[in-house]
Amino acid sequence: MDVQFADFVNIGLLVVLEGLLSADNALVLAMMILGLPRGDQKKALRYGLVGAFAFRTAATLLAASLIRIGFVQLAGGLYLLYLSYQHFFRTGGADERRRIAPAQPWLGLSALWGTVVKVELVNIAFSVDSILVAVAMSKKLWVVLSGGLLGIVAIRVVIAQLLSLVRRYPAIVDGAFVIIAWVGVKLLLEYLHAQDWIGFQINKWISFGLIGAIFLVSYLYARRKGPATDTDDEAEELLKGS
Repeated sequence: MDVQFADFVNIGLLVVLEGLLSADNALVLAMMILGLPRGDQKKALRYGLVGAFAFRTAATLLAASLIRIGFVQLAGGLYLLYLSYQHFFRTGGADERRRIAPAQPWLGLSALWGTVVKVELVNIAFSVDSILVAVAMSKKLWVVLSGGLLGIVAIRVVIAQLLSLVRRYPAIVDGAFVIIAWVGVKLLLEYLHAQDWIGFQINKWISFGLIGAIFLVSYLYARRKGPATDTDDEAEELLKGS
C-alpha cells in the first residue's frame, strides 16, 4: 500500500471538514436523543455510532451510486420541518414547550429502537454530500474511510457536549429547533438543486455561519435566564460513561 504524508494531511482535513459541516447534524441528533430516558440515551448514542460507522463504510464503497439516493435528503428535510412544527406549535406556554417530548414507539418498535432508526435515517440524509466531497478529495479508499470514521467520532463528542448544555440551559431548546427548521429547508433546497428544479445552491459556509449565529444568540439568551433549577451531575456521568 502506497502511504504518503499527504494521505495523513487529507485525513486530518476530512476530520475537520466533517466536524465543521456536521455541526447541524450533531444538534439534530442531540435533540432527538433527549426525548429518551437518561439510561436509554447512552444506548442510543452507542447504537447510533455503530450504525453510522456501518453506513459510512458501505456508502463510501458505493459512493459512485450515492448520488442516486438524493430522495433521502427530501425525506430528511421534511422530517426536520415536522419536528420544528411540532415543537413550536405544541400547546402550552414557553416553559412547557421547552420540555423535550418523551420519545414514542415508532413503526412497531420501542421508543429506544424507534429513536435509533430515526437517528440512522437522519445520519444518511446528512451524509450524502460529505461522502461525495470526501471521495473527491482522495482516491484512496483507506484515506476516505479513516477521515470519515474519525469525523463520526468527533461528532459523537459534540453530541455529548450538546446534551449536557441543553440539559443545563433548557431555554436554548427554542433556538435549537430554529436551527433544525433551517437545516430542513437547506436539505430540501439541496434536493431541488440536485433535480435541476432550482438554479442556486446554499453555500455551506454561509449556512454554517447562520447556524453558529442562531446558536450563539440562543445560548446567550439561555445563559441570561439562568440554568435549570434541577440540574445535577447525572447527565455528566451519563455522557462520560456512554
